[in-house]
Amino acid sequence: MAVRLRLMRMGKKKQPTYRVVAADARSPRDGRFIEIVGTYNPRPNPSEISIDNAKAVHWLRVGAQPSDTVKKLLKISGAWEAFESGTSVEDLQAAAEAEKAAAAAASEDAAAVSAEA
Repeated sequence: MAVRLRLMRMGKKKQPTYRVVAADARSPRDGRFIEIVGTYNPRPNPSEISIDNAKAVHWLRVGAQPSDTVKKLLKISGAWEAFESGTSVEDLQAAAEAEKAAAAAASEDAAAVSAEA
């Protein structure tokens, strides 16, 4: 089975948002997929890109081929550099967890400051 990382269109008519998915190359654009890797919203300026780098690197390591657009998005998110440099998936997951913990701590600090005021 040939796996591709590609975009799956979501959203209303004339208001597209996309999911970055790992899918069998033979399945239709909006059809079955194996796993959701991230999201892409091109409408706001600048566009919103949210990609789970650990999942993306995992799929690239097992041989998934990205479409041209997804390759550009992976370069923007940093997943392509991590894949080429040989960064392990575990390191990427640990970095993502540390980033979430830091964001949670920052939101708790902000809530504490607003509660005191």
